[in-house]
Amino acid sequence: MARIIDITDKLNFNENPVLKIGSVEAEVNADAETVLRLMGVFSGETNLYTVKQALNLIFKPEDVEAICAMKENGKKLSARSLMTIVQEAVELVMGEDNPGEDQTRTMT
Repeated sequence: MARIIDITDKLNFNENPVLKIGSVEAEVNADAETVLRLMGVFSGETNLYTVKQALNLIFKPEDVEAICAMKENGKKLSARSLMTIVQEAVELVMGEDNPGEDQTRTMT
């Protein structure tokens, strides 16, 4: 008989992480289908159109609006900052523990 290994306890079916950006807390869609679609979006050239596609995949429409409407000292969010937000969200859903931070991993 074949060996059976149960990994059910290692899986996550219902939790989406939240990315905090200034005063905005945006839930990041972390389901497998979204991640597969993201991989397709970024399989080619990355430009502002692909960033927009990614934003619409990983965030709810109201969170995309809130992110794009962000201002600091009267200035709007830059394209580079928008790309950073998408990059950090992708790292978050791909399993990074603390995107944007240096990580110290410990073995237990």
